[in-house]
Amino acid sequence: MRLIGLAVVLIVSLTLTPFAGEAQSGKVYRIGVLSGNSRDDDRCLESLRRGLGELGYVEGKTHVLDVRWSEGQVDQWPRLTSDLLQRHVDLIVSFTTESHPAAKQATSTIPIVMASSTYPVETGIVASLARPGGNVTGVVGITDHVMAKRLQLLKEAVPAAGRVTVIRLPGRIQDLHKQVLEEAAKQLSTVFHKYDDIF
Repeated sequence: MRLIGLAVVLIVSLTLTPFAGEAQSGKVYRIGVLSGNSRDDDRCLESLRRGLGELGYVEGKTHVLDVRWSEGQVDQWPRLTSDLLQRHVDLIVSFTTESHPAAKQATSTIPIVMASSTYPVETGIVASLARPGGNVTGVVGITDHVMAKRLQLLKEAVPAAGRVTVIRLPGRIQDLHKQVLEEAAKQLSTVFHKYDDIF
């Protein structure tokens, strides 16, 4: 988590670099934050605050964080993103994979930093990992290679395992996980079994 937090802070810092001249004139950046956590327990937000502080940014002087919490309610992302745009944010930091589409759909000009992302190419958030294009950049936590490697490591750790069960929530990202794992299971000669989706 610490390394991911550091990567996000560095990306945010680099994204703000073009505005450096404005900062010298006293401009205070408004950073919009989309968080799936709760207002009372948001370690990602605290990591962002700490990291920006370590880089010399002072909240209230060089920037303000305008945070919107979904409290786990995925259907709130479009409304929360719209709220941020009405506040004229200079940058959006999107903490969850589910919030990225709403942010991308809402603006093509404001920079968006994905603090963590799963399958951003397959879901159409970026054009490619090497050249994301557009106004979206950030950190990718899970790709098809990572998912397949997890299954391979499990097979190496427990060679006698003949069946793998995956419990998952429904959704597009989870469907991509399932496809990748099923293909990896075939290559490892492992019987792959999935229970029904659970909530």
